[in-house]
Amino acid sequence: MELNYISCLFLSSPLLQSQFQPLGVQTHSTLRCYLNLRCKLQSSSESKETSQSPKQMFVLGMGFVGQFFGEQLKREGWDVCGTCTSDDKKKKLEGMGFDVELFDAKDPKCRSLMSLEHATHLLISIPTIVGLGDPVLYQHRDVLGERLSYGNLQWLGYLSSTSVYGDCGGAWVDEDYHVDPTSETAKTRLVAEKGWLSLGHDLGVSVQVFRLGGIYGPGRSALSTLIKQGSLTESQTKRESRQYVSRVHVADICQALKASIDIPSSGRIYNIVDDEPAPRAEVFDYARCLVEKKWPGLIKSSSSTSRSMIQQKTKGGEKRVLNARIKNELGVRLLHPTYRSGLDNILMFTKNPFQ
Repeated sequence: MELNYISCLFLSSPLLQSQFQPLGVQTHSTLRCYLNLRCKLQSSSESKETSQSPKQMFVLGMGFVGQFFGEQLKREGWDVCGTCTSDDKKKKLEGMGFDVELFDAKDPKCRSLMSLEHATHLLISIPTIVGLGDPVLYQHRDVLGERLSYGNLQWLGYLSSTSVYGDCGGAWVDEDYHVDPTSETAKTRLVAEKGWLSLGHDLGVSVQVFRLGGIYGPGRSALSTLIKQGSLTESQTKRESRQYVSRVHVADICQALKASIDIPSSGRIYNIVDDEPAPRAEVFDYARCLVEKKWPGLIKSSSSTSRSMIQQKTKGGEKRVLNARIKNELGVRLLHPTYRSGLDNILMFTKNPFQ
């Protein structure tokens, strides 16, 4: 209903070997591959600095954030490549001007990522899998090492989640707060963070981890849920009764990512959230008022986002996430510091659902 204006290094470190590499792997071969790669990296250091070729971003997993960020970079003259898992999605992304490869990280036999050889920047936006961990690091480490052996890569970013902090009893938490994930998904996220940080360090590139709050934006917000009379996703349902939910507009994620490229600080972790953690009931009440004011009678009283369902109580996951680091170190000034600003902006670009 809304306007779619989204118009073999690897695992050489003991940490990564212990987390992702099964026993019995050919250690000597891996070490030889690592040494060869280090030589290539050293010999290419000058060419990386003096190259006049366009910067190339490779997005592993061109989902909601990847598409928005890719669009921004393309407007700034970047070459943008990425991956998806279906032919239909590939055609859609190619229609938006992206170079796209089919790549299913869950399939250990999938071998592609050819464009990664030329990438100067790499953004990882593929979720972890409970019981497996990060599917790219675990199942495609040989392909990853081969593709990155050309020494073109300068920056690596991994999209994680604020869920790694666990239940903090409603306390304010920053990036130095002790992480204590409670869910299995959050635990795999934390392991993946360490894995990508270690890989970036071994590659000698600037590497950052970004812990994102609940992501919303055009076509993905309380407004779209109400307008479509749709059911809540599993992740939305889990957050329904929390007193504090940290969220962030996709446009602010993109500006924080770009700022981290412009001001690299290797090994840094950044929370990307807005200024005002708020209950989902409060957000949906505000969204409902916006919709009813603009299109009276659109929302049915039997909507799946009724207040009674939203206010059901549950346990766990309570925290308020701070964002001072992206402001102080990266100079980020949020476009949408509150959910109200973000929803107001989305509504401006929302098509009339009655037409």
